[in-house]
Amino acid sequence: MASARQISGPCQAWPEDSAFIREVLDRVGDKWTVLTISTLSAGSLRYSDLQASIPGISQRMLTQTLKHLERDGLLTRTAYAEVPPRVEYELTDLGRSLIDAVMAMADWAATHHGEIAGNRAASELTGVGRAKAAVSASAG
Repeated sequence: MASARQISGPCQAWPEDSAFIREVLDRVGDKWTVLTISTLSAGSLRYSDLQASIPGISQRMLTQTLKHLERDGLLTRTAYAEVPPRVEYELTDLGRSLIDAVMAMADWAATHHGEIAGNRAASELTGVGRAKAAVSASAG
């Protein structure tokens, strides 16, 4: 007789909220969200300064990311009635509560990027799911 399947993980701890938990994690774990929150951790920034501070982000992706973060209450957008118009973005208390987690993820990525790059290069040679030892044996 087969044993019962053991299910674990954070979604099992809060089954009635698991869909919402996945949605929030999708938002806060997104690379542009991580970079935006970590960039705003030093204080408020204008849109153009924020975009210049996040290499590789398009205007469309920054605008979309900022709208999602504002909707979720993680940042505020303040528009000033000036000519030319000035808009600043700043983290809310809720957004600032993510700084430690976001910076930990960014630091982890910076610390391990060399190891990950090496693993990707090895995977290119061996293919996903194949033993790395096969490459070593054929190289020798």
